Amino acid sequence: MTRLIKEPSGKSRRSSLEKPSTKMTVIVDYLRLILFLGGTLIGVQIPGFVDQYGRSLESHFRESKQNLDEFQRDADRYFGGDLEKLIAHYKSDGDRVFYAGGESIDSIYRRNLILKNAVADFRESYFSALSQVFFNPISDIRTEVWENYSYSVKLDFSAILIGLTVGLVVASLAEGLLRGFMGLARFSLK
Repeated sequence: MTRLIKEPSGKSRRSSLEKPSTKMTVIVDYLRLILFLGGTLIGVQIPGFVDQYGRSLESHFRESKQNLDEFQRDADRYFGGDLEKLIAHYKSDGDRVFYAGGESIDSIYRRNLILKNAVADFRESYFSALSQVFFNPISDIRTEVWENYSYSVKLDFSAILIGLTVGLVVASLAEGLLRGFMGLARFSLK
């Protein structure tokens, strides 16, 4: 869109409303570059976070298994290896102390099953590990990792790929929002 501007000398010249100033273009280009680099730096952290989550998950599983081992030996000895029968035996006793003990063993057993399934899912593939961390984590483990996360740059193929992808997505979304905003601003000025 162009418009005619009269100068003080009486001559007319054409001015373009569509073309942004060179300074604004440079600022937008730098903003796009900053967003891309920021997104890339965030993206390269993802594999490190997933790795630390996996290590913590494995550690919690080993600890849970270790806590359950003594009760499993009792189940092997007295109930043919069936831990649920041992738990039911504790709970069926009329003594409140034994019942509470059965509740404690049951809690350890359930936690062990949850961790065992989570570890199996995590090990299935890199995509399943990513999916677990971001969409279906064991929340207390993810929180623990997040609170103790040490930022690191693990530059392997997956970190570079994820970093560039996140950078591109962040820069593209920001530019799309900016262009949409600028389009609305131009539309309202007409």
